[in-house]
Amino acid sequence: MARLTHTLLAAAALASLAACASKPKQLPPPPVDNTAGLNTPPPATGPVGDTVVPGSDADFRRSVTSNTVLFGLDQSDVDADARAILDSQAAWLQRYPQVRATIEGHADERGTREYNLGLGDRRANAAKNYLVAKGIDPSRLTTISYGKERPVALGSDEASWAQNRRAVTVVLN
Repeated sequence: MARLTHTLLAAAALASLAACASKPKQLPPPPVDNTAGLNTPPPATGPVGDTVVPGSDADFRRSVTSNTVLFGLDQSDVDADARAILDSQAAWLQRYPQVRATIEGHADERGTREYNLGLGDRRANAAKNYLVAKGIDPSRLTTISYGKERPVALGSDEASWAQNRRAVTVVLN
């Protein structure tokens, strides 16, 4: 009797499996590409594509001569090259009166930390004062000195030191 029960259970299991093994449904064909020959732009990348937002730091860096003014050794005076750069910055800042900016002062690695912080402060304020003299509201500009703590060029040679003696204007978004 047990053998008959096992046989009946096996037959029932096979029958249920056979019922489930129906032919798979046929999938519809893939969609047809109707865009061939159309001038469709490539998909956008990033939050706003490759577009630079007017009034942004990216727009500032793209539009001005440079966002960086260089200084001589132990100097914080604005020379002719720096004036040309700051003139382009002032023109851009006048176009966007709602924009605020920070001017970062930097120094090369030589000298004490305290001396270089003071020198970076003088450089940042020299750039700020020039922009203010060109008509930029001083309340839109802040300064900070990083001294020798954030070099842009690593190296202990005159070429590296010259790149690190700078004031950098950064537009705040």
